[in-house]
Amino acid sequence: MNPELSRRKLLSRTLAAGGAALIGGKALAKSCGITPDQTEGPFYPIVDQEDKSNDLTHVKGRSQRAKGEVAILKGIVQDEFCKPIQGAMVEIWQACESGKYSHPSDPNPAQLDPNFQYWGQAITNAKGEYSFKTIVPGAYPADSTWVRPPHIHFKVHLRGFEELTSQLYWKGHPLNKKDRVLQSLSNKERKLVLVDFKDINGIQVGDFNISLKSF
Repeated sequence: MNPELSRRKLLSRTLAAGGAALIGGKALAKSCGITPDQTEGPFYPIVDQEDKSNDLTHVKGRSQRAKGEVAILKGIVQDEFCKPIQGAMVEIWQACESGKYSHPSDPNPAQLDPNFQYWGQAITNAKGEYSFKTIVPGAYPADSTWVRPPHIHFKVHLRGFEELTSQLYWKGHPLNKKDRVLQSLSNKERKLVLVDFKDINGIQVGDFNISLKSF
């Protein structure tokens, strides 16, 4: 066999294999799915608080637990190539069980829960993992024509990545279909923010991975 011809065949096969691997890598990155941006909303916390832990069901210095059904939210923060991100700050804020936010601009006449934290923070570990213990937020009227379903606002930031502000929802909730914020997303984007919470020993547990875009 001609040695030069053999080298050409080997080079051709190597380039083809490399191209396939590159395409596969790109496909893997795309399958990760960058979490879509959504509105911060009008009730982002504007007053600092002493207790900003990842357990929103208890407020430091108070003995009673927050009203409502307990929910555990956990997941991984990753980049567009599905690589876990360590040290990312994850913030969540939400309404309490009655659907009321701890914010001076919230017109909802529902009662606040003094034993609910409303806003919490967590920092991802070496595996990119975060977790929160909270309660299922109540639905509330956005105006006279529609009601917002249970949802949790979140913001994730770390140097080197685009800051993400978005919202997550309880998969299968009947109010989701009429929510204008959720329905403004594409079908593909909606799937990325719908969390399938499962009842485990009386506690709702949901896994929610968050994908950030690097600079």
